[in-house]
Amino acid sequence: MATSTSTTVSLSMPRIPRVRRTPAEIAAASPTVTERKVLLAAPRGYCAGVDRAVVAVEKALEHYGPPVYVRKQIVHNLHVVSELESRGAIFVEENEEVPEGALVVFSAHGVSPAVVQSAADRNLQTIDATCPLVTKVHREAVRFAKNDYEILLIGHEGHEEVEGTYGEAPEVTTIVNNPEEADTVQVKNPDKLIWLSQTTLSVDETMETVRRLRERFPNLQDPPSDDICYATTNRQAAIKNIAPQSDLVIVVGSANSSNSVRLVEVALDHGAKAAYRVDFANEVDEAWFEGVSTVGVTSGASVPEVLVREVVALLAEYGFTDVSEVTTAQEDIIFSLPKEIRGKLKEAGDEDRALGGHARPQA
Repeated sequence: MATSTSTTVSLSMPRIPRVRRTPAEIAAASPTVTERKVLLAAPRGYCAGVDRAVVAVEKALEHYGPPVYVRKQIVHNLHVVSELESRGAIFVEENEEVPEGALVVFSAHGVSPAVVQSAADRNLQTIDATCPLVTKVHREAVRFAKNDYEILLIGHEGHEEVEGTYGEAPEVTTIVNNPEEADTVQVKNPDKLIWLSQTTLSVDETMETVRRLRERFPNLQDPPSDDICYATTNRQAAIKNIAPQSDLVIVVGSANSSNSVRLVEVALDHGAKAAYRVDFANEVDEAWFEGVSTVGVTSGASVPEVLVREVVALLAEYGFTDVSEVTTAQEDIIFSLPKEIRGKLKEAGDEDRALGGHARPQA
């Protein structure tokens, strides 16, 4: 007689939507607030490197067909990843999860030479969507290592970008996570030493780390040009401008987005009374609005504008209908798509091969 087996399946309880307090209730709790306004930071949202990487996956899906594998998140944003998954992208952690001979896209954060070699070992077709500004840091690491420099890489250990840059010259590179580590890091030759950095760090904290390093190692050299990218710098400058006027700052961006997390810290460091990060408008707690007359809003460099618009729409429901965009810089950076996809697009007669980040219209 056949025997049967049973498996106990544990079903999680469905999430019950939180009941929001009404605009009238929030207004009643804020009797001294007579005007409510929004300061919308600009620049915000997509940068050219993110735009390039996302479009590279979209074009790969369009011209090669799904599935298209992507190593790590193409950019650090839940909405973007979910949208690409719905079109046929499959996100994996390592090349070993990709079927031999299949197509894989490397994320905007860059990869180490070891990852490139592992893809070749599996005969994978690759599209390298590394941001050109990250590639610049990789090239600096290779160049200075060849010239017998020791490299102090300022960045967050474990972040994909830092792993990729470190992998270019691991034998001569030491990661410095924060200013405190600058006080204890050990080097072999303080007279032939250079610092490089992750592109998405806090500008102020990075400069503090460099200052403390230079106190110990006076001959520490600077990189040939800024490693912190223009988009990170511009978004931090924009939030510094509106933070002193804001009772509340809302940063739209994902928890694993370094530049988004830094924007919250920068806002608090420069005068915002409160600052929070959210992925989506439905994560905003209306209790934050109590006693608030001015809300600053910005978004990280991997955030599509539609998510910001949803936050602004929610704010309008609670009386924050006076919206002013405060611009501190204009961005017109343009990057071509990765060379591996440009040839495919040329064959197909697809002319959309140059992207422009925030300057390019977004849905």
